[in-house]
Amino acid sequence: RTQAEDRLFKHLFGGYNRWARPVPNTSDVVIVRFGLSIAQLIDVDEKNQMMTTNVWLRQEWSDYKLRWNPADFGNVTSLRVPSEMIWIPDIVLYNNADGEFAVTHMTKAHLFSTGTVHWVPPAIYKSSCSIDVTFFPFDQQNCKMKFGSWTYDKAKIDLEQMEQTVDLQDYWESGEWAIINATGTYNSKKYDCCAEIYPDVTYAFVIRRLPLFYTINLIIPCLLLSCLTVLVFYLPSDCGEKITLCISVLLSLTVFLLLITEIIPSTSLVIPLIGEYLLFTMIFVTLSIVVTVFVLNVHHRSPRTHSMPRWVRAALLGRVPRWLLMSRPLPPLEPHESPGLKLSPSCHWLETSVDAEEREEAEEEEEDRWVCAGRPAPSMGVLCGRGHLYPGTPGPRAEPSSGEREILLSPRMQKALEGVHYIADHLRSEDADSSVRWARVRGSPGRLYQLSWEPSHLEVLAEPTWSPP
Repeated sequence: RTQAEDRLFKHLFGGYNRWARPVPNTSDVVIVRFGLSIAQLIDVDEKNQMMTTNVWLRQEWSDYKLRWNPADFGNVTSLRVPSEMIWIPDIVLYNNADGEFAVTHMTKAHLFSTGTVHWVPPAIYKSSCSIDVTFFPFDQQNCKMKFGSWTYDKAKIDLEQMEQTVDLQDYWESGEWAIINATGTYNSKKYDCCAEIYPDVTYAFVIRRLPLFYTINLIIPCLLLSCLTVLVFYLPSDCGEKITLCISVLLSLTVFLLLITEIIPSTSLVIPLIGEYLLFTMIFVTLSIVVTVFVLNVHHRSPRTHSMPRWVRAALLGRVPRWLLMSRPLPPLEPHESPGLKLSPSCHWLETSVDAEEREEAEEEEEDRWVCAGRPAPSMGVLCGRGHLYPGTPGPRAEPSSGEREILLSPRMQKALEGVHYIADHLRSEDADSSVRWARVRGSPGRLYQLSWEPSHLEVLAEPTWSPP
């Protein structure tokens, strides 16, 4: 059999010319049956808009000069020869992106006694692919590979598809992309450079990204950082960390935005939705910093240092709270106190020498009256030192301790003290009311921001365009 193959080899290639088309007449057309098998989807480079694939080019044509009778050569029906020794069609990848248009590894061709030549060379192609990152990382791309003869027009070489789809039997699954569909179409096109028509077979790969990696490492952290923005207004102003939290969230979102710009192509045609979401969030975080600065500025104002302008009182205490459905809290109930007056611990300014003598005489007379009646004398004075004024109700008399002295006040003096206490209480209540007003002014911007941020955030998350078609 070896001798038969050697004789067959000499018979076929003794006067064979590998540069001439394998047709008996120059007007005949060489029909090349073309098919594609993909072994691996190596990479999809979004930045440079390229798809790297490992494919097998299945080509089959008829060469009348390579026919023989198997009975004359020991029943040898097929022969494998180096592809450099025979005529092969110059099928190239039109949309190549790295400079290697043709097959680089020239494998052997399989010859049959009928003159049929079957050649399946492997190749690693980097084809250009227009990347649409609108729905990144839930995107779906349509990348094409266009094959055709570079020098022969349709009158010399015509293509015929072996199958309508790409062969996926030997495909090695990718961890990032899934091939949804891969079909081929036959086309004939006339280019501006030439008058002839050139055929081609274009394979369209519909691939979808597997989003689990980006969901865990990009989407979920972005959502969590966005939710932290709302917590800024639940943070007390006294802790002094409101601005720190806002700046930290803003810097984190900036880092994620930079990561996205490193992945997606530098194009102005489309902007990914996640980039728009991050930009939207960064704008609101910046606004939250502005609102927080205003809140902290108001927080450190008091009635003693600042007076509230009328427009602030009308807007932030009148209209805005009504729009935001903010109600003023009810004042706490005052505990019931027994009738009487509370004086300051020191009452020496009320006592004069005349008052002291009159008080001593009145006390002696009162005690004599109560002792004669067989009952203890009540306390009818103001107990200074502890700040209690005992009412004139009958009861046991409490012995004043050291530092405590009782003063009997005339009705006129008691009314004067009541007036003084009323004025002091009124001033204190006005001071408290002013502090409450400043606190309410501080709360209105935060509430307004929350009511505008939360619905907007939910609307962006529920945007129907997040789901790719």
